[in-house]
Amino acid sequence: MDRILYTAMSGAKQTMDQQAVVSHNLANVSTSGFRAQLHAMRAVPVQGEAALPTRVSVAATTPGSDFSPGPITRTGRELDVALEADSWLAVQADDGSEAYTRRGDLQVDGDGLVTVVGRPVIGEGGPIIVPLGSSVTVGADGTLSAIGEGEGPEALVDVGRLKLVTPEQALLRGDDGLFRMPPNAEGEVVVLEADDDARLASGALEGSNVSAVEAMVAMIDVARRYEMQMKVISTADENAQRANNLLSIQG
Repeated sequence: MDRILYTAMSGAKQTMDQQAVVSHNLANVSTSGFRAQLHAMRAVPVQGEAALPTRVSVAATTPGSDFSPGPITRTGRELDVALEADSWLAVQADDGSEAYTRRGDLQVDGDGLVTVVGRPVIGEGGPIIVPLGSSVTVGADGTLSAIGEGEGPEALVDVGRLKLVTPEQALLRGDDGLFRMPPNAEGEVVVLEADDDARLASGALEGSNVSAVEAMVAMIDVARRYEMQMKVISTADENAQRANNLLSIQG
């Protein structure tokens, strides 16, 4: 009887975790540049000194993220950028480290700092700062050009260049939603070099690669699977009670 409980109990726990992943993806269906998180499960034997080969539990495996591109939408906004091919935009994380994102709705804060969702955008020499009140445009290679307020086109000057990178291997998603390179063999943080060949499209944004319809179907499927596993646990408990009653009668 306990074999059923092992399988159903661990399966229900991992199903709840999978539902959290699906809900997170669905919540970000309209987030620019979002990459869907993947979730999978596998059967593993129960570990321990008294492990029995007939006892199996369910463990989660995290295969990573879905890196397929999202749809491109023209916005006409000068500070909106859509990264082309496999390029990523470098930003400064909350701890000061370098991280990467596909989100391209750039903003300029009250200090002239170029940010994405409040995080400074990294250029060739660190975070990029533009003159306050200037009109900023972004070139295909990530170069930022600014014209002061009330000045003509002849006053156009370059104020920095976005750091665009093209990783050769899959990035890892952090708890802050940003992506980073896996650590090297020594456990050190890997920082990518700027890719001069990387390109972007200004006046456009890349949408999330999450399908709202598929996410809703997955949420319903996971919810029904959880109900089934809880039903198995309830049935196992009823069978155990009936067995105890039979043993007490025979006794």
